[in-house]
Amino acid sequence: MKEPRTSITKMANPFDILTEEIILAILDHVGDDPFSKRSFSSVCKSFYYIESRHRRGLKPLRSDLLSRTFHRYPSISHLDLSLCPFVDDNALKAVSLAWNTTLRSINLSRSRAFSSIGLSSLVGNCVGLVEIDLSNRTELTDSAAKAIAEAKSLERLSLSRCKSITDIGIGCVAVGCKKLKFVSLRWCLRVTDLGVGLIAMKCKEIRSLDLSYLLITEKCLSHILKLQHLEDLVLEGCHSLDDEGLATLNYSSKSIKMINLSHCQNVSHIGLSSLTNGAESLKQLILAYGPAVTTDLAKCLHNFSGLRSIKLDGCLVRSSGIKVIGQWQSSLEELSFSKCKGLTDECLSFLPQTLKQLRKLDITCCRNITDASIDSITKSCTSLTSLKMESCSLVSKDAFVLIGQCCQLLEELDVTDNEVDNEGLKAFSRCSKLRSLKLGICLNIADDGLVNIGNDCSKLKEIDLYRCSGITDRGIAAIARGCPALEMINIAYNKKITDLSLTSLARCSSLKVLEIRGCLCVSSVGLKAIARECRKLAVLDIKKCFNVNDDAMLPLAQFSQNLEQINLSYCSVTDVGLLSLARINRLRTMTLLHLTGLTPNGLAAALFTCGSLTKVKLHTSFKPLLPQNIFKYMEARGCVFHWRDKAFQVEIDPKGWQLQLERRPEAS
Repeated sequence: MKEPRTSITKMANPFDILTEEIILAILDHVGDDPFSKRSFSSVCKSFYYIESRHRRGLKPLRSDLLSRTFHRYPSISHLDLSLCPFVDDNALKAVSLAWNTTLRSINLSRSRAFSSIGLSSLVGNCVGLVEIDLSNRTELTDSAAKAIAEAKSLERLSLSRCKSITDIGIGCVAVGCKKLKFVSLRWCLRVTDLGVGLIAMKCKEIRSLDLSYLLITEKCLSHILKLQHLEDLVLEGCHSLDDEGLATLNYSSKSIKMINLSHCQNVSHIGLSSLTNGAESLKQLILAYGPAVTTDLAKCLHNFSGLRSIKLDGCLVRSSGIKVIGQWQSSLEELSFSKCKGLTDECLSFLPQTLKQLRKLDITCCRNITDASIDSITKSCTSLTSLKMESCSLVSKDAFVLIGQCCQLLEELDVTDNEVDNEGLKAFSRCSKLRSLKLGICLNIADDGLVNIGNDCSKLKEIDLYRCSGITDRGIAAIARGCPALEMINIAYNKKITDLSLTSLARCSSLKVLEIRGCLCVSSVGLKAIARECRKLAVLDIKKCFNVNDDAMLPLAQFSQNLEQINLSYCSVTDVGLLSLARINRLRTMTLLHLTGLTPNGLAAALFTCGSLTKVKLHTSFKPLLPQNIFKYMEARGCVFHWRDKAFQVEIDPKGWQLQLERRPEAS
């Protein structure tokens, strides 16, 4: 006898009991994860309907998919077309008609094929547009700028690398878009003082202005410094700026918070003093690859009591200048000396005692510092959250133990190419908030050290173990077991790594980047485990994994639908495997060098099938063998070919790596 049905079984859809308010709250919790949203929409018709009307942002994989979204998503306010290389005038017109009342922001930074006609349709129909990104459109001319000028409500505009736009076009924008707050003219090489001056005079609300690599002088700066709301000014690579010109400035900006003068070789402390005169709100100053850090420069900076960040990367450092900085009674939170020449123990000894609030320190490639500097830093700067010290070759293994013992608030630590050993890793494991750990080319570490990291650093999201020859599957298993939030791991060129490591890493469901280049013992068996469990995988480098073949490509094609970039060079993949990968909708970049099982016909079929490709790297031997019409077809879709003529390399370790080993102390 059949049992009577319960009320639950009689209910056609149990989700009908949820109110729309509750469903919207669930959607807010889902966030921007496209896979979660897709799963949500698949629950039932009501969920599908509500999600389609709830969505405000859209990032389509291809422009030919746009037309399918118009009816389903009627309320889009932010449209990101950066993954769509081919967007023509008709597409922009269709967008402007579909979302004319809702669209507020559009990103066309990687798109091409449209002209001023399409832009006119866009700004004419979407009167509420407040943000347009046209970066990298080198062929856009002043007619495009004139079209943009009709966007009267525009607040954010990026024209970076629009190298054909001149002062005339910028003048039109200045007159028409008076509400602009954020403007980037980076690498607009035909824009001069005239165009920049017009922007500054007409657009009084500007907060951020990027003028990097423009041939401008102090003439336009006099107008810029009058902007009452200006906070960020980027003048990187403006080689026409010099002390003599800056000394003529009669205005100062009290609102400015950040100035970037990187690569301004002709500006010394004299010009800097003129530019920053009266900048009482200044919090960040970037002088990378600029003037020498002298006593005069340090005294100039001493005037800004609110300064929180100074970046001096690549500058020549004088101990006298660092000594003056060390005498400040300031609240500096960030100091960067990456690749600075002249930085010594004496220099760093002046700093820590007065900079106890320091949170971020970068001493990358400062090869003259020793344990004395680390001892001074760890004693005073115990609140550090970020420490970068790649290739500090004179620092001994004992100093790294001090870092772990004294700086336990670290979230980011880069000790690439150093003498750190297992004891150092044991000390690092005290940093329970650690999220990023870079240990590449640390030849003294082994599994025991990684076990300690895995046991105590559960928040770790990124670990770099490039060429750490002492690690095995046991160490990787410890990381995978103890760091479930792991998103990126690099274990390239580690000969002891096998499929067991990949099987262990398969439990890290958030893994997005996996680099196993040159891991000779890895095969399709381990990669299949990754494909099945790591559904968020976006970047995969398996170059010179000779035992990886088509058997791994099939599950990758089935489960890794988030894959965007793959390097298959030297693998045992054939036409069959490549055709399987071509079904991945998000795949954008492929490197396919020296695939002996790949034929011209198989390659052509894969290229035709994969509609989302934007970059393919191939050996020049394929160029005359492919159908000539494929090049026009791919380029019309926005795909670029990169041809390489490298000979087949049997060796895993290139000669440059061997030379690097020979320079290490233990090799002598």
